[in-house]
Amino acid sequence: MVFSKVLTKCAVICAAATCAVALAHADPLADTQPGPLTRAHVPRIALDDDVYLPTAGLNEQIIRVPVDAAGTVTLETTIYKPDGAGPFPMIVFNHGKIPGDPHTQERSDPLPFAREFVRRGYVVVAPNRQGFGHSDGVYQQDGCDVEKNGIGQAGDVAATIDFMSKQPYVDATHIVVAGTSHGGLATMAYGTQAAPGVRALINFSGGLRQDACSDWQGNLTHAFGAYGEKTKVPSLWMYGDNDSVWNARLVAGMYAAYGAHGASAKMVDFGSYKNDAHRLVGDRDGVHVWWPTVEAFLAQVGMPTGVQYRVSDPSTPKASGFAAVDAVDAVPFVDEAGRNGYRNFLHQFPSRAFAVSDSGAWSWAEGGDDPMSVAVANCQKQSSAPCRLYAVNSSVVWGDQSSQTADGGAPAGGADARRAIASRE
Repeated sequence: MVFSKVLTKCAVICAAATCAVALAHADPLADTQPGPLTRAHVPRIALDDDVYLPTAGLNEQIIRVPVDAAGTVTLETTIYKPDGAGPFPMIVFNHGKIPGDPHTQERSDPLPFAREFVRRGYVVVAPNRQGFGHSDGVYQQDGCDVEKNGIGQAGDVAATIDFMSKQPYVDATHIVVAGTSHGGLATMAYGTQAAPGVRALINFSGGLRQDACSDWQGNLTHAFGAYGEKTKVPSLWMYGDNDSVWNARLVAGMYAAYGAHGASAKMVDFGSYKNDAHRLVGDRDGVHVWWPTVEAFLAQVGMPTGVQYRVSDPSTPKASGFAAVDAVDAVPFVDEAGRNGYRNFLHQFPSRAFAVSDSGAWSWAEGGDDPMSVAVANCQKQSSAPCRLYAVNSSVVWGDQSSQTADGGAPAGGADARRAIASRE
């Protein structure tokens, strides 16, 4: 799927976890030798396919979290939680920043991330920080002072944790804070003021890129060094080789600066991921890459990791046998432009979907949490007739009753809906 391209001019480039990238492997990142993290005992309560596990939904709820005592500034916040009264351990997820006006950014809705933690009995909290989406306030750039920017963002994280820790269904003694891209910077800045119940920080490709600032890389490295000097909470850093925003040398420098004063941190280079390591957390496919390392880290810091609930992923229609997936001429209703679109679809990564309608409208989507719903929703924007799935992953599903999923709610693609954005952070 196409992600918002990183800003290349005067504004901030701190892409959300849904951008696309390229970076080279460097030895300083290859900190994956056996150690306390890899030796961590990871207890398993049950497996996903154990029939006796209770089934749970995400119980998604949108609330307003107050930032100030008077409640005059509030944050649009999404909560996912297991069934029951709890108290449950909590993980807070901090989103990235797409180019442009932050108020136009979609609500933080990290479904692949949330699903994995709800399976393990966690409350997942995803706040939109001030100035983002429908949250109150204004995003503060703070010029070229990256350290100050991160501390400002961390104030919203602190307000969220303070508010949520008072909820009866939250175990305030077992909290983890995680974030991606700009949210990774906010997460590490929050470590300087972490609440007593916060046991770990997880930094997915974190940072803030400001090409308009002289020595922006030095500014960023200095910020991480300042945070490491004041942070006592252990952290896990996950960066990939083909990241479009950060190069390997910069990542190694940030990590070294953070640990220079003895801060507890573990760097993991997870290698290349699809066309851009920066999109890892926004992709359901990415869970298989990041979860094993995160699981071991959580066990090491005394957080639960065992599967406690059966939480379903989006269901995939069965292959119908209508045609071979690479039979371009078999796609019904579409014109030559649509057939070219289908050829393009066939070159995408395997988690993909192509939708058509009998009016000739079409769309495809790749990656994110549910490319099927995205493809249908974007096709539907171009058609008065119902859109249905034609192909999913590597199978044609046309003719299967479950291939009609016209209620997908995802952001629109281009005028011809050739590409769709399935995740935003």
